[in-house]
Amino acid sequence: MDSINMCYEMCDYIEQNGIVKLVGNTRLRDNLKKEFLHFLIYISMIDERYGEQEKAFIKKKLGFEVSALMAADIKNRNMLGAGYITKMPETFKYFILANAGHKIKNDRYDNKEARTLAESYRKLGQEYLAANTESTEVEINVLSSYCVMLDENLKSYGLLRPDYKSVTIQAETEDDEKPDADELIAELNSLTGLTAVKEDVNALINLLKVQKMREQMGMKQTSVNKHLVFMGNPGTGKTTVARLLARIYKAIGAISKGHLVEVDRSGLVCGYIGQTVTKTAEVIESALGGVLFIDEAYTLTNGKGQGDFGQEAVDTLLKGMEDHRDDLVVIVAGYTELMEEFLDSNPGLRSRFNKFINFEDYTAEEEVEILINNCKKQEYMLSRDALEEARRFFTDRVADKPEGYANARDVRNYLEKAISNQATRIVGLKDVDKNILAMLEKEDLVGIEL
Repeated sequence: MDSINMCYEMCDYIEQNGIVKLVGNTRLRDNLKKEFLHFLIYISMIDERYGEQEKAFIKKKLGFEVSALMAADIKNRNMLGAGYITKMPETFKYFILANAGHKIKNDRYDNKEARTLAESYRKLGQEYLAANTESTEVEINVLSSYCVMLDENLKSYGLLRPDYKSVTIQAETEDDEKPDADELIAELNSLTGLTAVKEDVNALINLLKVQKMREQMGMKQTSVNKHLVFMGNPGTGKTTVARLLARIYKAIGAISKGHLVEVDRSGLVCGYIGQTVTKTAEVIESALGGVLFIDEAYTLTNGKGQGDFGQEAVDTLLKGMEDHRDDLVVIVAGYTELMEEFLDSNPGLRSRFNKFINFEDYTAEEEVEILINNCKKQEYMLSRDALEEARRFFTDRVADKPEGYANARDVRNYLEKAISNQATRIVGLKDVDKNILAMLEKEDLVGIEL
């Protein structure tokens, strides 16, 4: 059974369990079918074009016969304009209601109806664009933004939790279970903040998946440059996103292994003639089938003096990217302004790296959310007073951004010091239970300096 028909069955199941009853004789599955239609019309009409390929797909997938004139009328009557992308579909709300409130006992779908519906929107959009020989980047971008909106709503109700352990290792072996792309994308979209990053990465993933579908159908493909530039300050999630992207690339067949090799200048450059070429080539070889992540890449070219071999590393890297363009992804990362200088240092860099993703600093609210999530992972809790103290601290820190400010790294250091303070406070207590061991109090947080 395909995912669309499964969603229709879930509609019936939700109705049968009394979660929702629509006005009149309207069925929830009919409501969903119309929402799927609006979704596809929205994507296709974003560039004001609707052709025979779109018409044929809608007829085959949804059973609606929709001419170009009707598509334009549907767009206008249902206000499928800029605001559409921010509105949760009505049926999706009912699915969330059923799952977030655990409304159905012994749920046959294991409380995953809303997650399944979000994934079905993604797959439907990808198939729609793959079937259209004139799909545009604009259409892929709006599909990505819409799917990120759905995932962010799932996250806000605690429903965007992957059913596997988050990966913290650098590489996989051949015996590892093949990751599921939708679950990995869900993990990406569950990260705190980074909305613009998620939309950019989702757009790239959707483009690659659409091209893969076209390849499988024997259709012409567009060459996709998978290399990326990550620009932003320390602690904004660049390495975390790179690790996830490596696994997603593998899951959709863009690379063969899906591991991440992370280096900086010291991992590529040596102090003697000839050694840098060999060292860089070895790193490239180790990264084949995966992602080579070069942090602070600008340091390779900012030493212009005699005896600096950073340019040798860049030249070797460019050759390796050309020789292994089908099974190597390179991500270069660093501060925004310095990365611009890095790319300007060599004409070959600009031609290889034409996709830029900007990582904005976290807000105070997002840093507090990261703190709460890190506490949960380590089985700690913040008391009400401690939470208020944390909010005060990060509000002040984000406003001032003192020297050394490092976004999520600050959060990790803050939590480590709070845990250390708590240990000092409770080590001499006689009656210590799990609640005392888990609870961080305000006094554990007051006075922390970073």
